[in-house]
Amino acid sequence: MSPRALLTLTVLPDRYAICRFDGKAPVPQWAIGDDFVSISRTRDELSIICPERNVPQGTACSGGWRILKCEGPLDYNLIGIVASLAEPLADAGVSIFPLATHDTDYVLIREPQLELAIQALTNYGHAVRV
Repeated sequence: MSPRALLTLTVLPDRYAICRFDGKAPVPQWAIGDDFVSISRTRDELSIICPERNVPQGTACSGGWRILKCEGPLDYNLIGIVASLAEPLADAGVSIFPLATHDTDYVLIREPQLELAIQALTNYGHAVRV
């Protein structure tokens, strides 16, 4: 059995929204910015995660998300990174929206569950910077 991955995470300061559009929709200009933004497209959908304050009223979105960023870059050979986050959060009853970039992983948590998530992660052995 390999040792579990213990990470240092940082809570990003803003509230974020997860927005969904038709797969053929253009990327809206309001979604592009200097803050954390994730844009993913498939044939079925265009998904955008961006600061909640950027989203126009009436847009199909789920707001009130906070982001925990794994300090990276993470080595591609590391095993169980997402599991080491998902397991303690699931045990604490915290639902997640995981996301990865080239350098690191992110976990979106509903803001009302943020403190519970931080406690669960620190109890597991992760370090969390607020």
